[in-house]
Amino acid sequence: MKSNRRHFVRTLGTSSAGLALSTTLTATPQTTAPEPQDGPVLLVGDNIAVTQTEYGKVRGYSLRGIYHFLGMPYGADTSGANRFMPPQKPKPWTEIYPALWWGNSAPQNMENRYENKYASFRDHWNYDDVSEDCLRINIFTPAINDGKKRPVLFWIHGGGFVNGNAIEQDGYNGENFARLGDVVFCSINHRLGPLGFCNLASVGGDKFAASGNVGMLDIVAALEWVRDNIANFGGDPANVTIMGQSGGGAKVCILTAMPSAKGLFHKAVVLSGASRKSGEMIASENLGAAVVKEAGLTSDDLAKLQSMPWKDFYAVATRAQQAMAKSGARGAGFSPVIDGKILPQHPYFPAASPTAADVPMIISSVQNEQSPSWADSSLESITLDQVVEKVKARAGFGAGYGDKARDIVESYAKAFPGRKPVEIWSLVSSNRESVVELADVKSQQPAPVYVNWFTWQPPLFDNRMRAFHCVDISFWFYNTDLMLTHTGGGAKPRALSTKMAGALLQFMKTGDPNGANLPEWPKYSAALGQTMIFDNICEAKNDPDKEARKALPALA
Repeated sequence: MKSNRRHFVRTLGTSSAGLALSTTLTATPQTTAPEPQDGPVLLVGDNIAVTQTEYGKVRGYSLRGIYHFLGMPYGADTSGANRFMPPQKPKPWTEIYPALWWGNSAPQNMENRYENKYASFRDHWNYDDVSEDCLRINIFTPAINDGKKRPVLFWIHGGGFVNGNAIEQDGYNGENFARLGDVVFCSINHRLGPLGFCNLASVGGDKFAASGNVGMLDIVAALEWVRDNIANFGGDPANVTIMGQSGGGAKVCILTAMPSAKGLFHKAVVLSGASRKSGEMIASENLGAAVVKEAGLTSDDLAKLQSMPWKDFYAVATRAQQAMAKSGARGAGFSPVIDGKILPQHPYFPAASPTAADVPMIISSVQNEQSPSWADSSLESITLDQVVEKVKARAGFGAGYGDKARDIVESYAKAFPGRKPVEIWSLVSSNRESVVELADVKSQQPAPVYVNWFTWQPPLFDNRMRAFHCVDISFWFYNTDLMLTHTGGGAKPRALSTKMAGALLQFMKTGDPNGANLPEWPKYSAALGQTMIFDNICEAKNDPDKEARKALPALA
């Protein structure tokens, strides 16, 4: 595939981004950031940013006082005999590994990735080489080898369970956040789609028992790598916060229910990915069997399924999935599965997994996860009756509401007076039902839960983007002047970002987001539904959309 990745040495717009670095090079590797002065902002060389991992030494670079180590292997190549298998450890190396560039993206459907020019512009997609040798971790840190124990943020990308990578959007960059909070920021690539979640257990037996969850086992392996290596990068393995958005948020929920992940992280943040359930075994096994059948193979020759080029396998798996979906089969998708061992139960259904009991959690969503008119101004004039027809057929990421659509639309219109019909459409399609249900269940455990609702509206596309899915990411990581196509940049988003990033840093350090520049952020309770509203003026409210949600049918 032609490379579309953006140049990684950028001039950031934040007040902290212009820090210059010393031009003095020493004979030994630098362990702390040099004093700012009028000199080069990028330093790279034989004795700069070198540290040890359990597999060998790595060399990164220093940019604006923050050390970058990119694309380091935390697992072996997953192709061939390793396909569908739990992740294997990488082979040690003797030469210094050049951790100077991002690792390969996991195999996924890359056809026409940039066809939608509006989406490509808005989200500023970053993709490059794609291969099964994709188990890679990136680290941004203020210092190395200094013995200091900094809180660690472990970022898990979105894209459902089928798309994405660790630097898919510019807002994922960890440099500014590492500098702002004196913390260590990690991000990873892991197996996706049919290569990460094709359940062949019913066809291949014990050898393939883990195949339906290897993409999640990759993340566990990355967390184990952090536990064993992060001290050399200035981090504290005893203070790790996992955080993900959309599909990444669902992965966070699943990790809290995996016994193998327990103790590898200590706090959790779920952004627009509140997920109580995972895949069911029967549906998952049926899909795996359909893939084998589509390939014209049997249980005796699954090695051929492992040896075929990944693009050929992906095409086979996609055809099998589409055929099952067309037949009306439930759960016809590649995602983690309740297998009784790797994932013993649904993470938060009917009750929270006991492995999550001592993990404090932030649960976040944005007001307009679905913003229908952002690239089509004609939808700004849609009528309320037309909205009813729209949500009969489809609402947000899921199925529509059928005969209940009118009651739901009228309920939201009453609860949010003065909103345009297109905004009511967005609110219905972006409702907080899954957030509230997850928070209600999680709050029954001892560890605290904090809920927020991001409502800030970017001034782009004639103010039609609204608080859309993904817009909040750059605010958490102090990147609003880097992810300009989401925020527009400038003082207002930066001010909110300062508050949100500060709250996240406090949560990482203490398990409580209070103590930064926000008003008091109360713990969530099912009785009151305490929710922090993130906007130009931040304030805590009790269940701000409760009346509107009463018309929604209960989640299945």
